[in-house]
This record gives sequence, structure tokens and C-alpha cells, in this order.
Amino acid sequence: MKKFKLFAVALLLLQGVTALAQQKNEWDIRVRAIGVLPQESATIGVIGGGVNINNSYVPELDFTYYFANNFSAELILATTRHKVSTTASNLTPIGAGAAVDVNLGHVWLLPPTLTLQYHLPTGTGFKPYIGAGANYTIFYSADKGPVVQGISYKNKFAFASQVGFDYDLSKTVFLNIDVKKIFLNTQATVDASNLTPANNQALRPVLQNINADVKIRPWVVGIGVGYRFR
Repeated sequence: MKKFKLFAVALLLLQGVTALAQQKNEWDIRVRAIGVLPQESATIGVIGGGVNINNSYVPELDFTYYFANNFSAELILATTRHKVSTTASNLTPIGAGAAVDVNLGHVWLLPPTLTLQYHLPTGTGFKPYIGAGANYTIFYSADKGPVVQGISYKNKFAFASQVGFDYDLSKTVFLNIDVKKIFLNTQATVDASNLTPANNQALRPVLQNINADVKIRPWVVGIGVGYRFR
């Protein structure tokens, strides 16, 4: 019995290696419309409160390479612009309210994401897949808004997961629906020294360096069409 179990395990491993060795050599290209839907929260120093980051809807381009039967790598390219504000922040030390929303302007995100995918072999035109990989988000062209002196964001790596499916419309053209979750966190630094009360200059260095740990954690939902190069 023990030898039989070892033989069965060896056979399964051999089948796995054989599957990976079968090169498919297929490239897919997709054009999607995506919605980037942040699931935001934050811990903000000094003034406290939460954060609000609006949804963004943009076109997206992705490339998929099948390096083996049922296994592929996908790279997505898109950029999004988001409006950012604090919520219910305590600004009483500078003579404002105890629960104030502060407009922190807009920021652009460039989040290239690479995932490894497994495509379920259904034998039909319906081809579901799951994937996981890495995201690196670059924050750029941050607009500080009308209230504070300045704002900056740290570029960050994040884990990404995905699920989706292709549905064949022909041998080369297919419909695609895709959902990703990106577990993105960043650190923001706000310079609000311009709000220092004239009669309390001791607050200037505190207001000049307000740090926030921000969880963005967006869902990325897309629908589009693709083309296969074989």
C-alpha cells in the first residue's frame, strides 16, 4: 500500500511537470473598461478622522502570455485619477470645527499589475480563470487642493488577486469579464503649515508634517474584448 501511494504521488507530479512542459505559446491582448473602487480607511496623525477616495472609471490595456497549457501571465496597464479628502477631522486647535472634511485635491495612480493565472480546462467557449500576483503603484501629479500647503504619497508594492472568464465569440475574438482585489496601502504626508494660527506658531512644525497610514484596497472591475495571437 505504501509503495502504491508513493507511485500515485509520483504519477501526479509527473503529470504536473508534463502539463507545464506543454508550451502553448499564445498571446492575448484585451481592451477593457474598468472601474477602480477604493475600499479606503486611514489612521491620520494629529487631526484624526478618516479618508474618502472617489471611484475612477478608465480604459485599460492588458497583455497575457500562455507559457504552458492552462497557465499564463498577465500584465495590466492603466492610470486613474482620484479625489481625496479627510472626513470628520478635528481642526479645533486652528479655530475650525471638530468634525471637518478637508479637501486634499487629486492624485494620479499608475498601478502596473502582474498576475500568474490558472485557466480551468472546460473544453468549451467559457474559460474561467483565477490569478494572483504583484502590484506596484506609483503616485504622481498630486494636486494639494485648496486648503493645505502640500501633500505627498509613497509608491508601494501590493498583493493582487483576481478571478474572471473569457467567452469565445470566434476562434480569435472573445469577451472578457475580470475582477481584481489589490491590497494597497500607502503613507501620505500633509503639509498644513499654512493653517498655523498667528497666535500659536508652536503648531507650525506639527501641522507641517501630518502623517497618515492609508489603506486604499481597491476592487478593479472590468469588462472588455480580447484577441488571440496564435
